[in-house]
Amino acid sequence: MWGSFQNSQLRIEVEASAAAIKDSLLRPEQMQKWLSPQRLASGMPEQLHPGLTFTSWIGPVAIEHQVEVAKPNCLRLLLHGGIDGFHEWYWGEGWVQSRIEGVSLLPLNLAQTLGLLRLRQFLTVNS
Repeated sequence: MWGSFQNSQLRIEVEASAAAIKDSLLRPEQMQKWLSPQRLASGMPEQLHPGLTFTSWIGPVAIEHQVEVAKPNCLRLLLHGGIDGFHEWYWGEGWVQSRIEGVSLLPLNLAQTLGLLRLRQFLTVNS
């Protein structure tokens, strides 16, 4: 894998319930609404579950995701391809936290920050 090892952990406050955050992170139909410009593969199930493998794209860069943990308050994805590492999400009433570690040419901290801001905006409008 080309790139450098990167890690980042961010936590933000959001005006949303833990249930709304959970739906935004575990339901691909909802996730796709705020995840842009990243695109999810078609034919995704209604909800993410352990053992599920799917692909997403950031422009021409493909990232394979394997769902390791999917619970009411956390999600852990193993990443391969454009990022080799993992992405963890934790949430509760009014907050969400993201931790990502991996080797990549992509600027992971910037992408993580923009993703969290888009998620917060989505939750503000849709909660």
